[in-house]
Amino acid sequence: MGKKVFLGALAAVFLNTAYAAPLKPEDQIRFRKAGYSFMAWNMGRIKSNLESGYNKDEVVKSAAAVAAVSNSGLIALFGPGTEHDIGETKTRVKAEFFQQQDKVKELATAFNKEANELARVVTVGDVGAVKAQFGKTGEACKSCHDKFRTD
Repeated sequence: MGKKVFLGALAAVFLNTAYAAPLKPEDQIRFRKAGYSFMAWNMGRIKSNLESGYNKDEVVKSAAAVAAVSNSGLIALFGPGTEHDIGETKTRVKAEFFQQQDKVKELATAFNKEANELARVVTVGDVGAVKAQFGKTGEACKSCHDKFRTD
């Protein structure tokens, strides 16, 4: 029941966001950074569980969060004007991100696929399979960082 409630609430947030006033570029940057930070925190929780004392329930929660953020439509937060810093609001996205939308879509689709598969695999509880899929998910994430994120 908890997972259904979470997904329902998440859907409501994104449906309401679709009808909200457009976000200022600096807000888009802040929100996307928050989403990626939340995803990174959950990936770190999974990694920690794989390295020291596996807790399936915690891994399932974290993988569900990663998949939810991955599927949330973060791409909408890369609107015009978000390709550069705005005052104190910093971004690490490279200009190429906005010029190579086919490649962005390819990498985002690959990451979504791997994040969804991670969320599926963790429910089975096979730690070896989770480790393998965690690696694939991390590599899919890294491929976009390598191509479109500055250091």
